[in-house]
Amino acid sequence: MAGLTGEYQTKCSKYRIVTIEEKNIEELKRSLLNNFQGDKRSLVEKAYMIAQEQLKEIYRENKHPFIEHALCVALIVSNELGLKWESVAAIFLHEATRSSFSLFSQVQSAFPYEVIQIVDGLNKISKITPRHTRLQAENYRKLIVSYSNDPRVTLIKLADRLEIMRNLSIFPKGKISQKLTETQMLYIPLAHQLGLYNIKGELENLYFKYSDPEHYLAITNKLLATKIQREELIKDFVRPLEVKLKEENIKFILKVRTKTAWSIWQKMQKQNLSFEEVYDVFAIRFILDVPFEDEKAACWKVYSLVTQEYKPDIERLRDWITNPKPNGYESLHTTVKNKDGAFVEVQIRTIRMDEIAENGHASHWSYKGVQSVQGLDQWLERVKQLLNDKTIGASGTFTTLEHLSEIFVFTPVGDLKKLPKGATVLDFAFSIHSNIGMTCSGAKINGKIKSIREELHTGDTVEILTTKNQKPSYDWLNIVVSQKARSHIKSRLAQEEGKMIHLGYEILQRRLKNWKVELTDSLIADITKYFKKKNSAELFIGINDKTISLQAIKDFIENKEEKEIKTHAEEKKNVKEGKSSKYDYLTIGDKINSISFRMSKCCNPIYGDDVFGFVSSSGGVSIHRITCPNAKRLISLYPYRIQKVRWREQTTSSQFQTGLKVTGVGDSSVGNTILQSVTSCGASIRAFRVEERKRSKLEFIVEMEISVGSNAHLDKVISSLKKMKEVVAVLRTIRLKR
Repeated sequence: MAGLTGEYQTKCSKYRIVTIEEKNIEELKRSLLNNFQGDKRSLVEKAYMIAQEQLKEIYRENKHPFIEHALCVALIVSNELGLKWESVAAIFLHEATRSSFSLFSQVQSAFPYEVIQIVDGLNKISKITPRHTRLQAENYRKLIVSYSNDPRVTLIKLADRLEIMRNLSIFPKGKISQKLTETQMLYIPLAHQLGLYNIKGELENLYFKYSDPEHYLAITNKLLATKIQREELIKDFVRPLEVKLKEENIKFILKVRTKTAWSIWQKMQKQNLSFEEVYDVFAIRFILDVPFEDEKAACWKVYSLVTQEYKPDIERLRDWITNPKPNGYESLHTTVKNKDGAFVEVQIRTIRMDEIAENGHASHWSYKGVQSVQGLDQWLERVKQLLNDKTIGASGTFTTLEHLSEIFVFTPVGDLKKLPKGATVLDFAFSIHSNIGMTCSGAKINGKIKSIREELHTGDTVEILTTKNQKPSYDWLNIVVSQKARSHIKSRLAQEEGKMIHLGYEILQRRLKNWKVELTDSLIADITKYFKKKNSAELFIGINDKTISLQAIKDFIENKEEKEIKTHAEEKKNVKEGKSSKYDYLTIGDKINSISFRMSKCCNPIYGDDVFGFVSSSGGVSIHRITCPNAKRLISLYPYRIQKVRWREQTTSSQFQTGLKVTGVGDSSVGNTILQSVTSCGASIRAFRVEERKRSKLEFIVEMEISVGSNAHLDKVISSLKKMKEVVAVLRTIRLKR
């Protein structure tokens, strides 16, 4: 039967799965009509001709005529579910009339009322969208019942979905995703509720095949690779039991049921097992041919024979014969250990029980060849009870949504969007388009206006509201959960921040120029520290958004200058009174009177350079080259803060960093020669970069950062470089710009 695989099986499946590749349309039609005789065949053929005429211009995604789909669904309904001609005729009339009410009115007089009622139910249910159900199987079941009280409508819809899933590869990627979601959330739970385990198992496996092809292929390949090993194990296991059953005159059929790839994968995930650790990959099924009144006794007799031969695991005994499942499932399950210590699952049931377990209550009358519809009527009545039973919850594999890490929501036109659990309106907006996300101001969720922070739930219909003036903020990163939204927001914020920093810098530069104040790194550092900002970027952003006023900056600069003038006056007074100043003279390399110094980064002085000291507001001294770009400004504006400094007379092992820019003619391969020249002079390379420029002839620029012991050492390096024939010029720079 569909959905199960038998490897050691003495009874072949009655029905063969129908796929569109197997037969052409005429062969499918002939195969279907052979199931009926006389007037019933004529009515089915009549319904088919109506559908063929109505659908002649309609094609499936694989360019095959759409009537092919209807034929395949009809074959599933007739061959695999065992429904009668009324259901088959209704399938063709439904496909013909679902979009034509006038045609539906015309055919009503040509077919029995029972058929028309099924068609009417199918037409109504075809208009149900996942939005109406909020992708919950229980809601879907209730809608089906409200639109049609005939259980055959539900069974036909399941057959329709099964045909689609069997041929899912013909659909485009977007539709495949939507069909998978609907199957996962609606149809698999519904098949479970109705006890249609064959259909449920096949739908699950097909869902697995397309939603996670990598793991599906891995498991199916492992099943194939271990097939011979399983067959040998089964033969050895069954051989002594066959002898005992024959001695007891118990007629039986032996089947092997291999777990579906999906079922194995689920167990691996739930119990954190490897494939090899799943011991119930297959089950051996003893199907007994006994009268109804002897069923229970016969099943327990076989159980005793099995447990006499093999050691049972009592905790794994499942008695669904004494207490059948609510959906009618009856079977005796146990797990035993063979002579090699391997665990084997054994299922014991009768032919009647097996037919019900395979296809619900649909098949037991047809297996016996009973022509009466009494068995079918009983089963359909049971399906009807299950559909109307308000106590039945969504107990299928996929019916509870809480464990899922994703949600499914809809656009106003019904397109399905998948988002991570906890997603908000803002996440949904970015899932549509980044520009919509950037301007999102809220949304209508199921018709009600909500903020961008509102969390979405499966089944919500969301219409995004936008505003041109809307701009992202850092707070948005606390609202979204999807990686796509976070990435777009961070990128836009970085762009906006860069603009604000640049604008703030330009504002401050223009204003300082008006105030006759030069914008220096030290001044920016002082202003940043005064306003308690982490860095200059925050300072410029504050200036741009006016949280830091220009007047406050001006007041700070004026107060700072007043303090410096006062300090200078006091020092001049001390000099006149003969008092020594702690800033009289510094020898670089020492700490005199706890006064520290540092090499200024604006000019990177090295041992031997002509230098001076500048007393900072913090009390330390920064050492500058006399040729420093900032020397003229510092000496002119702050003469009272200039400090005489000198190098030690004897050099130490200290190393100083400086930069060099070498230009020349040739390609970047000359870089290795330059490196060798620098290192041969005893200097070490800290950073190195080569750039080629194609002008009238190929030129190169090498920028590097090196460590030297003194300016004399640096002169030696420069002299060595200038001797190279490829080198045109060598300039000392501050450091390599990164």
